[in-house]
Amino acid sequence: MNQPSRMRRVARLGSRFLVVGGLSTLIEIGVFNLLVYGLDWGVVAAKITASAVALINAYFGNREWTFRHRDRRSRASELALFLGTNVVCTALGAGIVWVGVETAQALLGRAPGAVVVNGVNLVSIVIIVLVRFALYHWVVFRTSPPRDATEAAVSADIPRP
Repeated sequence: MNQPSRMRRVARLGSRFLVVGGLSTLIEIGVFNLLVYGLDWGVVAAKITASAVALINAYFGNREWTFRHRDRRSRASELALFLGTNVVCTALGAGIVWVGVETAQALLGRAPGAVVVNGVNLVSIVIIVLVRFALYHWVVFRTSPPRDATEAAVSADIPRP
């Protein structure tokens, strides 16, 4: 496949991923703000919980729309890879939020307000979106490697020459 064709395919895939991710991000931001400012949760616990809630939308949106053309492995192994990927991404996102809020507090000499906290949260989301796309594309919803003619013949019960 030539480079422009491959880039168009990745761009279409990336566009779908961003639509699903955009909706998941709105869910995550809404839940995060509800927990932090409505229920007085800490920012790290709120980030982890909000990310977990948004994952439900992300899994089904990516599995059934963004990567629907990809080979399906067993639902259990795919879900395990998806959850493992997102545990790593959630931990990374929570770490970024923690470092960002602590840094802002040290620079300001006081607890940062909602605008700064949400700015830090948005930066963490942008970083995590890039990491998630790469992991979903190459690990979770990957395509099967091309099989050679001998292997294909054996699996299709076609006699080999």
